[in-house]
Amino acid sequence: MSGLELVTALRPPTKAVRTEAGWTSGAVEGSRPKAAFDPAPPEVPDVHPLAQDRDAFGELVTEAWDWHRDLTDTEQAAPFAVGLDVNMAFLAAAGRLTLPLSGPVHELNPDFDPKIPGSWLVDLSGLDTNPLLPSPFTPDGSRPAGPAWYSTVKVAYAVELGARVQPTEGWLRHESGPYLDPWHKHLRQAYLDTMAALGVPLNLADTDPVAFLDAMANLKTGDPAEIAVLTAIKQTAKGTIGKMRERPRCHGYKPGERWAALERPTWDPLMRALVIDTATVNLHRKLRKMAGHTGLHAIAVLSDCAVFAAPGPGALDILTTPDGTLTTSLRLGVSPGMVKFEGSRPMAEIAELLADDANPARHIKTGGAVSADE
Repeated sequence: MSGLELVTALRPPTKAVRTEAGWTSGAVEGSRPKAAFDPAPPEVPDVHPLAQDRDAFGELVTEAWDWHRDLTDTEQAAPFAVGLDVNMAFLAAAGRLTLPLSGPVHELNPDFDPKIPGSWLVDLSGLDTNPLLPSPFTPDGSRPAGPAWYSTVKVAYAVELGARVQPTEGWLRHESGPYLDPWHKHLRQAYLDTMAALGVPLNLADTDPVAFLDAMANLKTGDPAEIAVLTAIKQTAKGTIGKMRERPRCHGYKPGERWAALERPTWDPLMRALVIDTATVNLHRKLRKMAGHTGLHAIAVLSDCAVFAAPGPGALDILTTPDGTLTTSLRLGVSPGMVKFEGSRPMAEIAELLADDANPARHIKTGGAVSADE
């Protein structure tokens, strides 16, 4: 069963309803309609029919981070760089997330409401964020240059950071709910059960962080059948989110034509944007807390992998606070949303990558390169 089939199996659009006249089909509360509806023009990819006459402010651009920066003198003097990866970041973001259940309504100068999923035209260029961390509002981590389209999640986070926002335009959904919550719970439990079968039980990191790190390092030596199941769970989670904005795949397609995926009720780029933006905001919030707890700032981020200058080559070298306890900002553990050790490299190698304008987070993984899709 594909990820999208799992979504609709757990949240079917209709159910059998008994009436005085007999059985009939009725809507399921919290589900999307059986018939697909078009998203808003700013949300669609450039080949979509609605994108052909898009205005100057263009597209709601939502992609996972690909960011790095120059080292400070202190960071350059560190012997190592260590990468941490967020477990199943997109799956973790989907739990209880408010998602659209109806089509977009276009509004001018709307008052921002964090409870309404939608796309908002807002100028966030005046909001100051820590220059040692990526901006949470752009995929490359640069500061916004002017008005742009953002999802509700990003605008709400800007307000949390102190921005006073006044959208000039919005495409809003007035019917919403935690549509992906059953899907999230189903895959999360499958992931945890499989990790436990591979020797990484839920609370191991809390009771013995070193044992957890050892168990994760030996994961690939486990039962091949369980490893195959784990891979399938990860691919299902990521594939589901990706297919919400699936582009045309047919040979001979011409921009402006419709394609088959648009007729699925689950084809909705805003849903994808809200999930990815939630994962980005969650990580940015944790990186801010990490800097406060440990004094360490990420030097590079690729999707859900963050790299830090470190005094040693292990995860505990950056997760240990000055008082000797483990930070809870980036919490070591197996649950989706917690972090694991991704790899380490000598700082001299990291400096060479940066000199070539390469993202160190892509190359931090021990034994190979990290993919933004991992």
